Amino acid sequence: MIIVPIKEGENIERALKKFKRKFEKTGIMRELRARQAYVKPSDARREQIKRAIYIQKLQQQEE
Repeated sequence: MIIVPIKEGENIERALKKFKRKFEKTGIMRELRARQAYVKPSDARREQIKRAIYIQKLQQQEE
């Protein structure tokens, strides 16, 4: 359970922003989206390799 302490007179938008930031860091939504459909381990590995190749190409282009 996420708890966001609010100081006296603090703006509700600021408290909501803190809550959203904490919620995003937990990774709950990312996990729920990943669980919506089963991905075979071989397909997951292939996607991970493709992503690594893409990032490596971007880093080489910067140099």
